[in-house]
Amino acid sequence: MSLVHRHISFLEALRAAGLSVSLAEDLDAVAALSALPWDRREVVRAAYAATLVKRQTQRPTFDALFDLYFPGRVGDGVAAESREDDGPVADNADALRDFRAELLDALLDDLTDSGADEQALRDLAAEMVARFGAMPGRGPGLSSWSAYTALQRVAPGELVDRIVQALLDDGRTPDQARREASRRIGAFTAMVESDARRRIAEEKGPDHVANVAVRPSIERLDFTAARRADLEQMRREIYPLARRLATRLTQEHHARRRGPLDFRRTVRASISTGGVPLVTHHKPKRPHRTELVVLCDVSGSVASFAQFTLLLVYALRDQFEKVRAFTFIDHVHEVTEHFRPGADPADVLADLAASTAHAALWGRTNYGRAFAKFEEKHADALGPKSSLLVLGDARSNYSDLHLDVLRRLTDSARHAWWLNPEHRRHWDTGDSAASRYGAVVPMVECRNLVQLGEFVHDIL
Repeated sequence: MSLVHRHISFLEALRAAGLSVSLAEDLDAVAALSALPWDRREVVRAAYAATLVKRQTQRPTFDALFDLYFPGRVGDGVAAESREDDGPVADNADALRDFRAELLDALLDDLTDSGADEQALRDLAAEMVARFGAMPGRGPGLSSWSAYTALQRVAPGELVDRIVQALLDDGRTPDQARREASRRIGAFTAMVESDARRRIAEEKGPDHVANVAVRPSIERLDFTAARRADLEQMRREIYPLARRLATRLTQEHHARRRGPLDFRRTVRASISTGGVPLVTHHKPKRPHRTELVVLCDVSGSVASFAQFTLLLVYALRDQFEKVRAFTFIDHVHEVTEHFRPGADPADVLADLAASTAHAALWGRTNYGRAFAKFEEKHADALGPKSSLLVLGDARSNYSDLHLDVLRRLTDSARHAWWLNPEHRRHWDTGDSAASRYGAVVPMVECRNLVQLGEFVHDIL
C-alpha cells in the first residue's frame, strides 16, 4: 500500500467511524504533513489530529484508527527481538510467573511518584499478545490473535487485588486504591487490545479491522452497545449537545421571525412605486411553543436510551411551554418532579434509577397495559397543544398491544412520535411490534446521540 493510498484509506475510515472530514481538511492535513518530518510518528499523529479532529470525544476513535494505518511496530517489534525466547508459555509455568511479576512491577511503578515508562508498558503489552494471544490453526476468516486470551493468561483480577493491597499499604483509602488499580489495568488492557488489532491488521489489512473492531465515535455509538465508561461519557455529552441545539434553534427562530406575507399591505405600498412591490410587508408571527409529554420504557438496556433522551429533553425544556415525563415497564409512574431546574445530572439519573421499581407491577414489559394505565390515570396530560413522545423498542412480550388505546392517545395530542433505539433491521423480529405500533405513531430509528440530536432539532 502506497503512502497516498494509506492516507486516503485512513480518511475514509475516519468518515466511516463518524468523523466528518471534508476535502478542505484533507488538503490541510497533506499541507501540514509536507512540512513535518515523517520519521517522527507522534508528530505525524499530532498533525493529523490538529487538521482532522474537531471534538475531544472523537480523539479515542482517531487514535485507534491511526494506530491501525500507521502502526508503531511491525510483527513482534524491535523490543521483543531482544528478549529471550522462552517458548510456549502453556508448557512453561515459570515463564508465565516471571512475566506476571514483571508486569506487576511496571504497573505499580506507574502509580508511584516516579511513574513508569509508557513505552515499557507498551512493550509488555506487545510481548503479552505475542506470547499468550496467538491462536494458530483457526479456520478461514477467523483471526489468529486474541487480546482476551492474552489477558486471561495473566489473570487481571488477581493483578488488581495485588495493586490494591500495595496502595493500601502505601496509605491510600480503599476507594482510592480500587479506582487507581482499575484505571491502570484499564489503560494496560487498552494497550493489549491495540496491539492485537495491529497484528490482525497485518494479516487482514487495516480496512477489515476498521470495519469490525474499531468502536465509532461516542456520538455514533449505539445506546444499547455502550459500556459503562461509554455511558458516563455520553452523559457528559448531553448538556453540550443541548447547548448546541439551543443555539441553532435560536438562530433559526430569528431567521424566521417574519410571519407570512401580508398581500394587501404589500399591494398598497406598491402604489407609490408604480405598482412594483419593492418592499414586502408581513403579518406578525404568532409565537407557539409545544407542551411535551414523554412516555418512556425503562426496562433492560432500553433504560439507558430513555435516560439520555429525558436528559436532553429537559436540558432543552426552555424550548417547550411545559414538559411532563412518565416511565413504565408494565405500570406508569410520573418522574417530572425529578427534573428540577439546576439539578445535577448525576442526581437526576440516580432518582430515575430509584423510581424504576414504581414502573413495574409484574416485572415484564407490557406496552399495552402501560398505555391503558396512562389513559386511565393521566389522560388529562394530553391536549390540543401537546406533543406525545414515546421511547422504547416496542417489544411487549407477546401481550395485548392495545392499539386502540394508543390511537386515542395520539388523536388527543397535536403531534406524536415514537423513538426506537433498535436498528430498523431488528424491527418485527421476535416479540417486536414495531410495524403495528408504527402504523399508529410515526416510528423513528434513534440509536445514538447524533440521531437523537437530529430528531429533537426537527421536532422543534
